[in-house]
Amino acid sequence: MSQELITSYKGRILEAKNLPALPAAVQEISKMMQKSDCSTDQVAGVIERDQSLAAKVLKMVNSPVYGFPGRITNVKNALVLLGINVIKGLIVSTAVFDPYNKHMVGLWKHSVACSLATVEVAKAAGFQHPEEYSVMGLLHDIGKVVFAMQIPEARKEVDELVVSRDLMFKDAEKEIIGFDHGRVNSWLCEHWNLPLTLKEAMIFHHDPMKAQFHPETAAAVHVGDFMARLFECGSGGDDNVPPLDPRALRLLNLNHKSIESILDELIGIYSDSANLTIM
Repeated sequence: MSQELITSYKGRILEAKNLPALPAAVQEISKMMQKSDCSTDQVAGVIERDQSLAAKVLKMVNSPVYGFPGRITNVKNALVLLGINVIKGLIVSTAVFDPYNKHMVGLWKHSVACSLATVEVAKAAGFQHPEEYSVMGLLHDIGKVVFAMQIPEARKEVDELVVSRDLMFKDAEKEIIGFDHGRVNSWLCEHWNLPLTLKEAMIFHHDPMKAQFHPETAAAVHVGDFMARLFECGSGGDDNVPPLDPRALRLLNLNHKSIESILDELIGIYSDSANLTIM
C-alpha cells in the first residue's frame, strides 16, 4: 500500500469534526500536570465542575477493576488512590466508547476483561501500583473503535475478511488499510497527549519487545489480552487467540505456576458477568 494512501487514512482517522472530543477537563488537566505545583485538589476541582464526567469517573473507579467497589465516594479520593494518569485514561475511554457503546458491547467487554487480566498480571509480576495497568488494558483496542467511526466502509471490509479467511483482526487490518490498530493507537496517543507508559502499552500490546522505553507495560497488556481472549470474554473482532510471546513472560518473570494462579483468579472474576458491564 502506498504511503499516500496511508497518509490519507491517517487524515481521516484524526479528522477533528468526527473524532470523539475529549472533555475540556482533560485538556485543562494536561496543562495543569505540566506545572510543578499541580495538586490533587486542583485536578479534582476541574473534574467535579463537570457533574456528568465526575459521575462516570466515580462509577468506573468503584468497579471491580480497581478493587475498591463502593468505597470511593469523591473524585479526590479516586485521584489519591489511583493517580492522575489513571483517571485521565478513564476519561479518554468513556469519551470514546460512550457514543458507540450500544454498537460495540463485545469490544467493550473484551477491553474490560483485558483490563482486569492486566491488573492480575501486574500483581503477579510484582509491579508497584498494579491498578495503574488497568487503564492500559482498557484502552489497548481503542484504535479499533476510532477506526470504525472514521472509516466505516474499510472496517466493514476488515470484518468480512476476518470471517472469510479466519484471520486475526490486526492481520485483516493490514491487508485492507496497510496498518493495524496499534498504529491508530499511536496517532491517538499523540493527538490526546497521553503519557509514554500508556502509549507504548497501547501501541505494542501485540509485540511488546518492540517497546523502546517501557516494554514491561506492553508485556503486561500482551499477556492480559491473551488471557481475556482465552476466556472468550467479549470480542476483539475475531475468534482467534493471539500467540503468546514467551519473551514477554520472561520479562515479567512469570512461570507456569504464576500463569496458572492468574488464570484461577480470573475464573472467579469473569464468572460474575457484572464485572464486564461497568460503563
